[in-house]
Amino acid sequence: MKKIQKGKPGYLNYKRKVEILRTVIYFVIVLAIFALGYWQTHTRLNLLTVVAILGCLPASKALVGVIARYPYQSIELSQAKEIAGKSKHLTVCYDLIITSKEHIMPTDCIVISGHNIYGYTHYEKVNTDELGKHIKTILAQNQYTGFTVKILNQYTPFLARVEGLENIAVVEQEDTKAREQEIRNLILNISM
Repeated sequence: MKKIQKGKPGYLNYKRKVEILRTVIYFVIVLAIFALGYWQTHTRLNLLTVVAILGCLPASKALVGVIARYPYQSIELSQAKEIAGKSKHLTVCYDLIITSKEHIMPTDCIVISGHNIYGYTHYEKVNTDELGKHIKTILAQNQYTGFTVKILNQYTPFLARVEGLENIAVVEQEDTKAREQEIRNLILNISM
């Protein structure tokens, strides 16, 4: 299984597989420790039972990660390739699950160009206005102000915005890549 970096297409599916595998391994270790203690003493009242019970803590934590990520899929590779083909001069990140205090908001793609941030989510239950305000708030808390943040839940209008931003980026040719990369890293930090 090839490692996929956070913010790249396919990250959510990769992370789900890794976390399921990790959870299974943790629980197998816990069961093995318990079985070893029972096999040696023929009773569950031994020190290895205590170790097995304590081993349930990291195993349960890994299981919570699986449960939290399981409902969300990676962006389709055809869509990711189409977006990548139309955003050669833009900063892009894929497969995000942005979290706030109240909500978990999955986002398929975010495109950053200058002072514009546009995102796309195919999940109908995501409140796009709230997600945009949350990203804008996080940016403001980190001294990034004056940004236009808009999240769309329809693919065609999002793709039209990406093409428009690409055309502007090609004409202006400003060197904003470093700042855009900082913003991308900040958005990745608030994502699971």
